[in-house]
Amino acid sequence: MSKEHLIKIKKVGFVLRPNSPNIRPLYEEIKAKFETRGIEVLLGHVSAKMITMKGTIFDDMCKEVDLLVSLGGDGTLLSLVRRSYGHDKPVLGINAGNLGFLADIPIDYVDEMIDRLLIGDYRIDERMMIEGYIDSGNERKEFYAFNDVVINRPAVSHMIELNASIDEDWFNTYHGDGLIISTPTGSTAYNLSLGGPIVYPLSKVFIMTPIAPHSLTQRPLVVPSSQFTINLSSPNSLVVIIDGQDDYLLEPNDRLFIKGAEMSAKLLHQKGHSYFTVLKEKLSWGDE
Repeated sequence: MSKEHLIKIKKVGFVLRPNSPNIRPLYEEIKAKFETRGIEVLLGHVSAKMITMKGTIFDDMCKEVDLLVSLGGDGTLLSLVRRSYGHDKPVLGINAGNLGFLADIPIDYVDEMIDRLLIGDYRIDERMMIEGYIDSGNERKEFYAFNDVVINRPAVSHMIELNASIDEDWFNTYHGDGLIISTPTGSTAYNLSLGGPIVYPLSKVFIMTPIAPHSLTQRPLVVPSSQFTINLSSPNSLVVIIDGQDDYLLEPNDRLFIKGAEMSAKLLHQKGHSYFTVLKEKLSWGDE
């Protein structure tokens, strides 16, 4: 957990849930709450186009603001964190639907949260991200992920073989449908649905979870935040999916490199926010 506080919030930048033009009245209501407290509000140009309002080019907005705000669900926040990587700005998630693991500020708490922001009554959690690239020999495709990198077969007819190395030392060959490499934050996403472990989100580790492994000895593995190298043993292409939002093709001669990113994602929460309370509610722990 970081003890860093914003000295003074003068300007915030919003990104809205995509393909949701009906979110405009809610955005305008929340925008007014910030502005009545003397805080200028910018809106990313893609979100602005969606609701026919004036917007600001995304990178320009990130440079100008003190705080980034996602209005939507966890997917909106995921995208915002990835796209703003390198700007080192805290992100606040306002939830416009059900309680999320990441976007955890309910609409009816926005007024109080803004007041707490102005007096520094909040906390910033620093969570690890993934930095990676695909090396195809003559091209290098770089990416960042907040939740996970999923390596999957594009067709159901072929089992895949993946050679995995940690810090250049080979340690396993995965046979099956694919492999998930997730951050602790991503442990409650696809990893969880495949029986992978839930890991406390401020940890600095990777979770490697095989998808439908051909051998029962292939189990989920938690490892330090090292550098991974993945290449194919089988002759078929694979799909590499980043946070469930972007995808790349991995050819037989390509290599995939993954490591912990230099910068962390900074998520801004109310001081009373409890990760375990969210887990209990989302996973119905303790229900009869």
